[in-house]
Amino acid sequence: MQDAIWCDRCGTPADTGRHADCVAARTFEPPRYCTRCRRRMTVQVLPAGWSARCVEHGVVDPSTVSADD
Repeated sequence: MQDAIWCDRCGTPADTGRHADCVAARTFEPPRYCTRCRRRMTVQVLPAGWSARCVEHGVVDPSTVSADD
């Protein structure tokens, strides 16, 4: 997976600012923004996890996303 350019929770640049709150929230929440293009993703929360899809980049695989990306 390529390095994140955008924060997947707040949508701001991943390399600027402090994202401690985002990292903490991501332990319980699915990503909301695509880390590659900053588009808001379609997210579905399921009893067994979540699924997310970016219009441009397709499905985000939960097994490849960690809270500290």
